[in-house]
Amino acid sequence: MNSASRPQRATAFAPASVGNAAVGFDILGHSVAGPGDRVTVQRIAEPRVRIGAIRGAAQPLPLEPERNTAGAALLALQRALALPFGFDIEIDKGIPFGSGMGGSAASAVAALVAANALLDAPLPRAALYPFALEGEAVASGGRHGDNVGPMLLGGLVLATADRLVPIAVPAALHCALVHPHATLETRAARAALAGSYALPEFVAQSANLALVLAGCHAGDMELIRAGLADVLVEPRRAPLIAGFASVKAAALAAGALGASISGAGPSVFAWCDGAAAAQRCAQAMRDAFAEAGLDSDCWLSPVAGPAAQVVA
Repeated sequence: MNSASRPQRATAFAPASVGNAAVGFDILGHSVAGPGDRVTVQRIAEPRVRIGAIRGAAQPLPLEPERNTAGAALLALQRALALPFGFDIEIDKGIPFGSGMGGSAASAVAALVAANALLDAPLPRAALYPFALEGEAVASGGRHGDNVGPMLLGGLVLATADRLVPIAVPAALHCALVHPHATLETRAARAALAGSYALPEFVAQSANLALVLAGCHAGDMELIRAGLADVLVEPRRAPLIAGFASVKAAALAAGALGASISGAGPSVFAWCDGAAAAQRCAQAMRDAFAEAGLDSDCWLSPVAGPAAQVVA
């Protein structure tokens, strides 16, 4: 398509995600059907990036593009491709701030998917990954792809420093994601991880990651159950989340294969064998949060969730 016939405006939707997936800190995550961010991008003649509006945010977010995840991602795209034009951005937030559901990543990914549709020669989806990492780094302080990778490709994704690897999962594998009405900023949650770790902890976590990946590959729910336990990060972050121990115990008692903190928290997720099991676990987790004095919202999704897409 030549530049004269290419659209000048596009809107994209990026879904929420479960970062870390318990056993893959900063490198494994999956998308979630339901909540997400919408970003509208307008191609403009001036070679600059502007943010015209941010709607739906519970607290003010930066309009300066270099301080905003969507803006930083498009600045990185513009620099890398030496684009002679620029972009106007409008962001509609649909993921709660500080929820551990990938809100900062969703804005960056939705902006990139929309802007990519406006390029004279759109890039393959995976080629947007380094620019999404630039956006994510603005919010979290690090270039980790466990949120942006699943949003770009959909489903469960292994996201290393320079590549995205889709991981096939059993069709029955579902997620119950419960967000308590509380906020936990990513930078604060990462600060809780400071300090040293024992080598046996790394060995145990590596074994669990291997079990989960092998279970996904083989379609073996019992292998997934055997490995879906975070022995490295969860113990340090759990005290930051009111009622976490009870919520996790409730999920396991209701039949979850495993449960842990979604991203940096305070949301908690459970993987389940089937949609009905996910529904039971979600209710049990909400009840446990209520006992801790917290109302909550929940979403049910296949672990093989959707990818970001242009919607207008």
